[in-house]
Amino acid sequence: MNIDWITVVGTIGACASVASFTPQAWKIIHERSTEGLSLGMFALTSLAFAAWTTFGVLQSEWTLIIPNAICLCFALFILGMIALPQRKTKEVAEALDPEE
Repeated sequence: MNIDWITVVGTIGACASVASFTPQAWKIIHERSTEGLSLGMFALTSLAFAAWTTFGVLQSEWTLIIPNAICLCFALFILGMIALPQRKTKEVAEALDPEE
């Protein structure tokens, strides 16, 4: 059995990138706050993922397109939540995870 280590490393990196946004997005929803998060950082992160997704499309590389598009969605969600007024952030979080 010949293991393609390049694919293994790429898959680990893609999964880690996608998974890395989950705790932050969940924290925003659960705490209903984006306090302490940087709008500029998430704007740049969104731009980076948009560029990588576009690069993947231009290269027809699904291994770049899929994880970067998913990360772009997470980054844009977080960016949007930061950009919203606090009242709206709470409303969106409540709609996604209603308190009982």
